[in-house]
Amino acid sequence: MDPVRRQYEDYPYPSRDPADEKKRLITGSPSHPVEIDHFIFGGKRDWSAPFRVLVAGGGTGDALVMLAQLLNDRKTPAEIHYLDLSTSSRAVAEARIAARGLSNVSFHTGDLLTAPELGPFDYIDCCGVLHHLPNPQAGFDALAAALSPEGGLGGMVYAPYGRSGVYPLQEAFGAAFAQMSPADKVAAARETLEQLPPSHPFRLNPLLGDHASGDAGLYDLLLHSTDRAYLAGEVIESLEHAGLKLSNFVEPARYDPRLYLGAAAAAGAEKALREMSPADRATLAEKLAGNIKTHLFYATPASRNVAPASLKPDLIPVLHKIDARALANSVHKTGKMRFVADGLTIERPVNRALAPLLAAIDGRTKLGSLQQRAGIDWLAFAQAVAPAFRALDGFNILRYSTFLAS
Repeated sequence: MDPVRRQYEDYPYPSRDPADEKKRLITGSPSHPVEIDHFIFGGKRDWSAPFRVLVAGGGTGDALVMLAQLLNDRKTPAEIHYLDLSTSSRAVAEARIAARGLSNVSFHTGDLLTAPELGPFDYIDCCGVLHHLPNPQAGFDALAAALSPEGGLGGMVYAPYGRSGVYPLQEAFGAAFAQMSPADKVAAARETLEQLPPSHPFRLNPLLGDHASGDAGLYDLLLHSTDRAYLAGEVIESLEHAGLKLSNFVEPARYDPRLYLGAAAAAGAEKALREMSPADRATLAEKLAGNIKTHLFYATPASRNVAPASLKPDLIPVLHKIDARALANSVHKTGKMRFVADGLTIERPVNRALAPLLAAIDGRTKLGSLQQRAGIDWLAFAQAVAPAFRALDGFNILRYSTFLAS
């Protein structure tokens, strides 16, 4: 059996208990419908219209369950297809869907490269899969071929610098434990980790934790037989090779080199930064940050004339991952917004007078209505809110979407 398939038959990943579906819904990025709308449909999708989705390499079902439940709650007529080569992973995903009583999912066992046979799709989720293919570009190409001309893709691939220490251990364990069974490899890896020198890059990296979550997490992190990391620019290049274009990374602020440069350094580097391609700028930012473990991104067919939603009066702002009143109270008290991303803390000054506006963001009210309540014209309103909204957008806190609107 192919070693990658055998791994996921023995250790479905991530480890999930279907009984937990009674307690919680796991949500995240990419593929939350609010994000999909923002990045793929300009914040204006009609969620009462049919929506055909593929979860490619669906594993134990986190993205699948999130999409199926949220679209069901919204009463979107969704047709969701799950595709994975592991029957063990599929069994977990099926049990999770069954535990929720959902009926909008079809399950398929097979290779990601067969995705075009099931298409076309309005949206494809592919997280943590492409970097495990023997030919990742063939995977990008297959997903692009499975998209409808007006569709889009949400993906995740590993990044090198935030995973410092992982790849030397993968190579070492692969050589030393090659003749062992999967279970013996896990035991040997755990014993070895306990004896790693304190100076080993893996021990020094506070961003790594899958190995502590269980055997499936350890195997996926340190014993995987096929695993490559992408620089940000390589993600963009792979998308373009497949006939796709980057809509944006999920936290675009982290891909701007200016975030990491001092004021004088940024001023001195401005001309060079302007002359760089977007791919080169994103890679430079990644090198300066050193803490990006994964690249989460959205993309569309290159032929589509669409951009991520932005500040316009007919769009509905949605605060993502934070309560509006909590944000407003913090701004009112401190005059700042604070963002934390994988150990990096960034603060941005905010006009305290914006607190009532932030509190009024409910995911249902258009910006034009908020502007009218403020009693000022659109230009003055946009100039007043733009710095705060740009910062919130940059760290995946503010999105534009009709998904929550009744």
